[in-house]
Amino acid sequence: MMGFKSDIEIAQECEMLPITKIAEKAGISEEYIEQYGKYKAKIDYRLLKDVPNKDGRLILVTAINPTPAGEGKSTITIGLADSLQKLGKKVMVPLREPSLGPVFGIKGGAAGGGYAQVVPMEDINLHFTGDIHAVGAANNLLAAMIDNHIYQGNALNIDPRKITWRRCVDMNDRQLRNVIDGLGGKANGTPREDGFDITVASEIMAVLCLAGDLKDLKERLSRIVVGYTYGTAAEQKPVTAGDLHAEGAMAALLKDALKPNLVQTLEHVPVIIHGGPFANIAHGCNSVIATRMCMKMADYTVTEAGFGADLGAEKFLDIKCRMAGICPDAVVIVATVRALKHHGGVPKGALSEENLEALEKGLPNLLKHVSNIRDVYGLPCVVAINAFPTDTKAELKLVEDKCRELGVNAALTEVWAKGSEGGLQLAEEVLRLTEQEKSFRFSYDVEESIQEKLDHIVQKIYGGRKAYLTAPALKQAEQLEKLGYGKLPVCIAKTQYSLTDDQTRLGAPKDFDVTVRNLKVSAGAGFIVAQTGEIMTMPGLPKVPAAEQIDVDENGRISGLF
Repeated sequence: MMGFKSDIEIAQECEMLPITKIAEKAGISEEYIEQYGKYKAKIDYRLLKDVPNKDGRLILVTAINPTPAGEGKSTITIGLADSLQKLGKKVMVPLREPSLGPVFGIKGGAAGGGYAQVVPMEDINLHFTGDIHAVGAANNLLAAMIDNHIYQGNALNIDPRKITWRRCVDMNDRQLRNVIDGLGGKANGTPREDGFDITVASEIMAVLCLAGDLKDLKERLSRIVVGYTYGTAAEQKPVTAGDLHAEGAMAALLKDALKPNLVQTLEHVPVIIHGGPFANIAHGCNSVIATRMCMKMADYTVTEAGFGADLGAEKFLDIKCRMAGICPDAVVIVATVRALKHHGGVPKGALSEENLEALEKGLPNLLKHVSNIRDVYGLPCVVAINAFPTDTKAELKLVEDKCRELGVNAALTEVWAKGSEGGLQLAEEVLRLTEQEKSFRFSYDVEESIQEKLDHIVQKIYGGRKAYLTAPALKQAEQLEKLGYGKLPVCIAKTQYSLTDDQTRLGAPKDFDVTVRNLKVSAGAGFIVAQTGEIMTMPGLPKVPAAEQIDVDENGRISGLF
């Protein structure tokens, strides 16, 4: 029976086409392909300049605020692409690369699920082509050069207490969040407080994903602010990677990582997987280069933004689209009946029982995201109901009716169990939406102050009153504006589980403030990060990590990955 096979079993039974055939299907000439074995390859970024094709349609997949019940955003993204192909459309999919931290932590694999997957699933989840390792190497090279500069005499007058650049590792390891290094005497460096971020939270990952080409990559790397000089607040000056002459060596480490990776779905749709910034920490989108390549080579590009629409879609639209000069032709908002009941107060163990009262109480979360996409950003959208066997007719009808009241259609989607056959209704509605006129606009103007931009996101996207800046954050905002960074977009780091900065407040709360406790410029990426709540840049492992279930047999066959 299809439904009783694990995702990894389904992936391992798949008959993959050689990656050269997938490239040929995408219209990518062999001269632009660098094979990594038989089933994956890198694509030379020269393709973007050499191919004169007109851009195709762009479809963004986002979701409600995630819950333990699951939403299946990646599964819907992949299944929708398979369904569009089944309808005779030329389609490609740009996705983010999974981080090892969540794979071994709480999430497991991250390449879709059931009969809507990207393969080779094990390779994608474990090391892949080494891009994330390259990001980590570049990040830690810069960290080493900062401390070496101080050790060698500190000509730039860097204040060790004002260093903002942290080391990184691609694993959930709470023990490394805060450390003291440089111990053991003068020969071992200068003792100072330090810490580690997970690699995908590094600004270099954001830089890689927003860079347009190798030249742009190097320029962005040079602008990264690593710390500040000694002096009063008025006297302090930012120190950049360019001041340390680090950008050339960092770019050399990243030159191959800048090339997107080509793989395929179970139904052989070409997929480009490239970059992996977290949406609750950074901007949560695959690379600009990958998205542009897909739009150049396909009539329809289906991509996704991380977590709920308040994080991933907001940052995709307000940051990535602004920088890349693109915008979606249609948006898909993924929801499940189970997750909406959780937003209505039902505990995880009781989600399989029909509960129309709880469903109606949780529906405002979905409807808020729908309203944001349609009314704030001016984009046509459809709700994809990711079907579960326990969904009842009455529950599905309630979701459809509430969406229809807003003038938005809902499509029941069964791609996990049926592959492309289960997403045809959604695909047909998406095709209809892409032909509609749109009046895309951003949720804020970058010329506004930092406070004003934050307020606009809180009010328009989250449904709250305002952004409350703590005293330290107010000083940081004043300093950033004096240094000339005030006109950058803002990237709010907050919990993915709620529209607020409190993960326990589910549904669609009102009359709340969002507390910004820290502001930091990511000058290379080109945005200001506003940290809220208890958000951390280094996750920890859960009580029972997914790693405990992952194994490999004597034949090299992996189990337990998803």
